[in-house]
Amino acid sequence: MSTLLLTTLILCFAESVLPCQEIEDIQNFTHHLSEGLEQHSPQYNQDRLNQLQQVLACSKPGKREWHFKARLVETHVFSITADSFKGLNVTSSTEAQKKGRSMAQFKHAMRFPKELVRGSRAQEKQTLICIYIHSPYIFLDKQNSSILNNHILGAFLQNRTVTGLVNPVAIQFWHNMVLDASNATCVFWVPGAGAGSAGSWSREGCETQHEEGTVVCLCHHLTYFAVLMTQAQNLSQPELESLTYISTVGCSISATATFCTLLLCCFFRRRPQDNTTRIHMNLLAALFLLNGSFLLSKPLATSTEGLCRAAAALLHGSLLSSLAWMGAEAFHLYLLLVKVYNIYIQQYLLKLCLFAWGLPTLVVMAVLIFSGETYGHHFISTTDGYKNMNMCWLTSRLAHSVTLCYAGLILLFNMLMLVAVVAMLRRIQRQKGQARRHWATVLGLTCLLGTTWGLAFFSFGVFLIPQLYLFTILNSLQGLFISLWYVTTYRRSKSSSDSSTSR
Repeated sequence: MSTLLLTTLILCFAESVLPCQEIEDIQNFTHHLSEGLEQHSPQYNQDRLNQLQQVLACSKPGKREWHFKARLVETHVFSITADSFKGLNVTSSTEAQKKGRSMAQFKHAMRFPKELVRGSRAQEKQTLICIYIHSPYIFLDKQNSSILNNHILGAFLQNRTVTGLVNPVAIQFWHNMVLDASNATCVFWVPGAGAGSAGSWSREGCETQHEEGTVVCLCHHLTYFAVLMTQAQNLSQPELESLTYISTVGCSISATATFCTLLLCCFFRRRPQDNTTRIHMNLLAALFLLNGSFLLSKPLATSTEGLCRAAAALLHGSLLSSLAWMGAEAFHLYLLLVKVYNIYIQQYLLKLCLFAWGLPTLVVMAVLIFSGETYGHHFISTTDGYKNMNMCWLTSRLAHSVTLCYAGLILLFNMLMLVAVVAMLRRIQRQKGQARRHWATVLGLTCLLGTTWGLAFFSFGVFLIPQLYLFTILNSLQGLFISLWYVTTYRRSKSSSDSSTSR
């Protein structure tokens, strides 16, 4: 009798301890996978995912369902039986704070039909496992395909393969973009044929439905699912590679030219500088930062999230400052050539610096403090939906739109100033030999005011490819053009002053 009682106590104790151990193991492997995804090591992450799947396949939930959540991974385990299973809808959400209140923001959902357990005995327990992954650094094919919001949803039954469902599994992906059949399609993961071989994304057997803010994938089996991005206006892979090469070379040349010009101005110019020269130097300094941060944005994209975020913030801030100093050049030109009289402004250069250096710095700092995820990894896709370039830049569509509006307002003002200068030059009667000099001045002002940045507003339709090449060539070399223009005008003014002194 005592032996039977002791055996019963041991069994009861084992039943209570083993599920707790399983819960701890699943939680640990979920967090390990999430940490691996943050380290950007696809093969290592695949190994961790396989370990998590093995632990889940051996699990036996002590209750009806388990839920585990890490930063980039969610795991849901359900215990079901054929006689009681009426279908299941699994929804994932994250908590967001808005005006002091906690709000649920839905990311994705999976709806399983009743026939999922077809063929199982009525009382036989089945374990349904759902794994949600929020990272691009896993399931990478040879083409480095781009998927919607980096969301991957997976599901499978414990020790059983599910295929050929009459009523499909519905997988929902929420988004805030304009998507249709031309730029987004449902895919599922096909593992590689052998060890070390890359898998691939396949579209066969999955139907894609587009609703407002939602992509619904209807598939007749269980595996890992995602939405492949295939934007029609994307570049081809050779075009992207050539543009990347041009921008890298052009920015390197401009960074070198602006740096050398700044050194020459600092060490070889002895007389006090006027406001015009100082504004030129500030613009060159901003362009040096812009070119340098752009060159850093691609290599730092493979580093840690913090370094990439810092590089993106530096690139954004230097772009805002460069545009602001181009606007300052236009305003200074307005004072000199249009207003002419009563143009004295107290602490003029200090106010320009507060506007062109201080305001962008405050904006970037505010974004980092209140919405740091605005900066991060930005993927550039090709027509095949492949992520052939990863750089550190803005990840928010709203921030991108606000930056575009800011640039548009400054460029509009600069364009009006350039038109005013051209009209003034046409009105003034000059000697015959000076016409070429005036048009050279207009070309120099075109670079100085950054009007070539306006090409960004023509990136659509048949203009897309020519615009991208013109935009890349002209603006990556803007620092070189301004440096040459400044050196030429400085030498011309110095020769004029020397000749007047000799008289």
